Amino acid sequence: MQLAAKRAIDIGVSLSALIMLLPVMLAVALAIRLDSEGSILFTQMRWGKDGRRFRVYKFRSMRTDLGDQRGIAQTVRNDPRVTRVGALIRKANVDELPQLLNVLKGDMSLVGPRCHAIDMLAAGIPYEDLVPDYHRRHSMRPGMTGLAQMRGLRGPTDRAGKARARIACDLHYIDNFSIFLDLRIMFGTLLAEFRGGEGF
Repeated sequence: MQLAAKRAIDIGVSLSALIMLLPVMLAVALAIRLDSEGSILFTQMRWGKDGRRFRVYKFRSMRTDLGDQRGIAQTVRNDPRVTRVGALIRKANVDELPQLLNVLKGDMSLVGPRCHAIDMLAAGIPYEDLVPDYHRRHSMRPGMTGLAQMRGLRGPTDRAGKARARIACDLHYIDNFSIFLDLRIMFGTLLAEFRGGEGF
């Protein structure tokens, strides 16, 4: 019942958000087009539910000649690959808005473990080697936000301890999933964004 309610919320909120945010998304698309050469959207294969792979959508925030299509090289502060517009939209996490399409399609959920690129590294080590229980996080749809992000575990996983803490949050979410927990995470994420985005 709760999983069915979660999917209903995903569809209702993502569809409403896409309609309401359409002017913002069109403005961002135009800014990207004027700022640098390349496509407006960035797509990449990522881990989905039950280990299936899917193509995630994001607004392109990096130069096409320097971007990492596989997503193994994590973004760092003052990353030279990030464009001028890219720095702004990453700061406010606006680059993530196209993932609302992934939510509507059923590839993702509004809340869940953040989707990782295939073969993603943490502290230079494959996640699967660093955390033996890593793939259990894929028992639910990946989310646009999650418990780890609400708790401030964001940015590059340059330390093994930080990576393990992030996965521990993901597994805690899966083991304790409820609609109430989802609402807490969504509210906490929105509150953090209103206080000022932390993306880079």
